[in-house]
Amino acid sequence: MADTRLIQSRYRLLDLIGRGGMGEVWRARDESLGRQVAVKCLKPMGPQHDPSFTRILRERFRREARVAAALQHRGVTVVHDFGESEGVLYLVMELLEGRNLSQLLEDNKQHPLPVPDVVDIAEQVADALGYTHQQGIVHRDLKPANIMRLGDGTVKICDFGIARLGHDIGFTSRLTGTGIAMGTPHYMSPEQISGGEVDHRSDLYSLGCVLYEIATGVPPFDLDDAWAVLVGHRDTQPEPLRTHRAELPGFFDRVVLDLLAKTPEGRPADAGDLRRRIALGRTGEQTQGPDAGRVRLAPPAPVLHPARRPAGRAGRAQGLPSWTRNMTTGHKATGAIPPGTAPIDLSLGLTGAWTTGTDLRVLPGSLPAARPDRPTPPPELLATLASRHSAGLNLGRLGHWDEAGEVHRAVAAEREQALGPDHPDTLSSRYEVGFTLSRTGRATDALREFGRVAGGRERTLGPDHPETLAARQETAYVLGQLGRHFEAHQVYAAVLASRERSMGPDHPDTLRCRHNLAFNLSRLGRLEDSYRMARDVANARSRLLGATHPDTLVTLYEVAYTLGQLGRWPEALQTYRDVAQARAVALGADHPDTLSARYEVGISLGRLGRSAEALELYRALVDDRTRVDGAADPETLRARHGLGVNLGRMARWEEALVESREVCAIRERTLGPDHPDTLVSRREVAVGLGWLGRWADALTDYRKVAEARERVLGADHPDALASRNDEAHCLEQLGRSTEAVDLYRRVAALRRQRGIPPH
Repeated sequence: MADTRLIQSRYRLLDLIGRGGMGEVWRARDESLGRQVAVKCLKPMGPQHDPSFTRILRERFRREARVAAALQHRGVTVVHDFGESEGVLYLVMELLEGRNLSQLLEDNKQHPLPVPDVVDIAEQVADALGYTHQQGIVHRDLKPANIMRLGDGTVKICDFGIARLGHDIGFTSRLTGTGIAMGTPHYMSPEQISGGEVDHRSDLYSLGCVLYEIATGVPPFDLDDAWAVLVGHRDTQPEPLRTHRAELPGFFDRVVLDLLAKTPEGRPADAGDLRRRIALGRTGEQTQGPDAGRVRLAPPAPVLHPARRPAGRAGRAQGLPSWTRNMTTGHKATGAIPPGTAPIDLSLGLTGAWTTGTDLRVLPGSLPAARPDRPTPPPELLATLASRHSAGLNLGRLGHWDEAGEVHRAVAAEREQALGPDHPDTLSSRYEVGFTLSRTGRATDALREFGRVAGGRERTLGPDHPETLAARQETAYVLGQLGRHFEAHQVYAAVLASRERSMGPDHPDTLRCRHNLAFNLSRLGRLEDSYRMARDVANARSRLLGATHPDTLVTLYEVAYTLGQLGRWPEALQTYRDVAQARAVALGADHPDTLSARYEVGISLGRLGRSAEALELYRALVDDRTRVDGAADPETLRARHGLGVNLGRMARWEEALVESREVCAIRERTLGPDHPDTLVSRREVAVGLGWLGRWADALTDYRKVAEARERVLGADHPDALASRNDEAHCLEQLGRSTEAVDLYRRVAALRRQRGIPPH
């Protein structure tokens, strides 16, 4: 932009004071009011950029503007205006004269800040967070670069660009089992790392990390390896601050350690409580000495410093969510900016998603060189592609698979042109394309993509490289999606042999492959083999990770499923109950995985003829699902379907029919008339009509189900044949025996053609 440009004929851009991968911040003059302001702009996207990516960036910008403009507090950056001018989105903010905490540490040559300043900053930030949390907004990326100290001593929080409105399930969405953890590793809460539910207490944990660093000069887990940092947040008690700096007040040491509690429940209840503790502690320190007036907190747990934790690849990987694999640490407050990186003024609120040129997998400075026969691409292009790749990953974690696929396809094409088809970055993008295809039901296309990635990685990295094996394992998964379970079994077995050879039998990736192999064995009908393998994996994970670790419970869930397939329902019921109880403790009662296990408990009770117990379970589950997910969510409807089935089993057919009709209507409206879940509900409606003697009405619904399944699956598909059998049975009940016999014969002939044994 030219320095004379006017935005909306009002804001004259003067000096560029901050630049990131996707945005710029300018010092500007508000010509209408005669004051200086900061104008944050989203860089205009040219025709070479894919429309989906541009749309995503614009939506993020507008969301940030709406959230930020709603905040009015002396401790939060004021937003004056926002809008769009000539295709450029802009945000007008107060111009802050000061330094962020990261810059203050650098100015101080990485030494901690003076004690009075540290305590004052803590109290002011607590006051500002108390206000924003009352508005239902969680910052989610609190770090030194996002906290400004002005010349008059005022402290302001900047950058609510990835804040989440507590009641909003729009673009940012709430966290689910898929998990998305936004933030910077050195300042992330354990629940962010695990992909769990995040509330205002996550901000308190991040504030604890910030205060620890400005008070001691180092973050609580001062490591350069991102995995080790994340493990530290999750498993390790930080050293007391006064082991680094003896002159810190005792109350402040205890308050910060309390903020760094591993569970939200162990932290202060809210930012207001935190501010009161600081004020009380500061008063006591000033008037009565270092131990007077202190807030009495529980003694810290025994300290295990991260530097003395056992090293090793398996130790680093265990228990961390898959999205953390190969991620980089980013920059902690005391970190130097990588050589060649343009200076970025983070004080004015550019979000990490916009300013970083860093891919979650590869730092721009460490990108492998292009092939010798290919011109070296400009670093700016590589950084832009890395940032877009990262944005695609974020979309996937939010469940926006179609949009993520568009972004990854565009990035893959540009990387292939710039770096070559077998370059690791190109293959990384191709891998993500395959992943999005498999998650959007395009298994055949995903299979082709993963095969291409596996071949390229084998040529460049070798057959036993973890990235090669990851692509081959996804190939097996997609083969399973396509019903090609024998081929999937062969690939899984080969990958498992390679993983055991190169990583060992107890490595998390090896156990994950064995888990997948057990799952596939059950789909091949080898139930005993599946049960034994799943049980062995569950035992190994329990030994290595703990009995209540999410990975252990996932495998126990598979054990329970196989027990049910084997008809061993009492054991299946007990195992599902164990999983549900453990997940409630480890993940929370409302976590999707906990609720899924409770659903399977209901299935097991129904199979055992304990329908009254199943009915009560499903009633409670429907209430919980409705509260957590909403009345029209597919999982809420699934629980309601189970409720209706068990009403029927108890011969309460009028109630069962009402329930199944309501579920069918919602599914048809939200999922479509031919969706498998809709057809299951329509069949349940027909079953209820039949039991009530309304066979003519039942026939209409049975035929609709049969016709839809034939249309979608084919006339010889087992589900379509079962539906035609239902129709024939209904014809019998109506006294139309000739039609029924003809239909039975047609079904039998189709079964013989497919080699399906008769019922």
